[in-house]
Amino acid sequence: MENFTRFENKTIAERLIQQALQYKENPWVDKAKGEGKRIGCIFLNPSLRTRASTQIAAQQLGMDAIVMNMDKEGWALEMKEGVVMNKGNIEHIKDAAAVLGTYFDILAIRAFPSLTNKLEDIEDFVINQFIKYSGKPVISLESAIRHPLQSLADMITIQENWTKENKPKVVLTWAPHIKAIPHAVANSFSEWALGCGHDLTITFPEGYGLDEAFTQGAKIEYNKQKALENADFVYVKNWSAFTDYGKIITTDHSWMLTEKHLKKAKNAKIMHCLPVRRNLELSDELLDSPRSLVQEQANNRIYAAQAVISQILG
Repeated sequence: MENFTRFENKTIAERLIQQALQYKENPWVDKAKGEGKRIGCIFLNPSLRTRASTQIAAQQLGMDAIVMNMDKEGWALEMKEGVVMNKGNIEHIKDAAAVLGTYFDILAIRAFPSLTNKLEDIEDFVINQFIKYSGKPVISLESAIRHPLQSLADMITIQENWTKENKPKVVLTWAPHIKAIPHAVANSFSEWALGCGHDLTITFPEGYGLDEAFTQGAKIEYNKQKALENADFVYVKNWSAFTDYGKIITTDHSWMLTEKHLKKAKNAKIMHCLPVRRNLELSDELLDSPRSLVQEQANNRIYAAQAVISQILG
């Protein structure tokens, strides 16, 4: 792999899942693979799991991992071409990315969307600037429209918890939130679930349809109760409107997932990428129950990152 920013194909996905599961069995088996190499983890936005898991993964491969919080510790970056830099931004992405490319063997970038400039976000403008100017492999630690490391960890978690021959029924359900949330996790989960061959249903209130580029092939069901029937895995996530871009259309509390929604999904396991707004997106009774896979997902973030870094190292 040259870069890791999206789902490429089922073959690569399956290879990464198997590699991750092998690392989970023996995390230090390739501890000399990255010896003498550095990964730069560049954060333009906050992080907990992504930051820690990527550092741990790199260290288990013998790499030096250096974290830079560009939103707090670095210079404000100018992203536009040909601009006269006489305002707040101090350093151009051309210069910053090129310098980082000389310092590191791999760059891992986290950059959230603006949720105001739809076209720029859809084009994944910021992360593509780093790819364009750094000259080094880039791993997405979440971009404007995708969160592939999270989705890889999700696919690992589903595989670990599904032993039957048939496809699992996977439901992605919208949940309420107090602020506008990016589409990256929902987009990426849809892309990976469909690409890996799962039976995916997406349910949400009117007005919250995702970009069809990520959901083609999924069943769309506005009736949440109907969507959840016989579900094997239920992925809970908020996202803002896509058509009315970045807007909050409703915060209907009835969309918070609770045990009563799962009367016809007795064996369903619950997933969420974290952080989660307890008793707003998901009830305590589910998060703290045997149904919950959220801590397994978080743990699998390490091995997802380790598999990706290992593949890029070659």
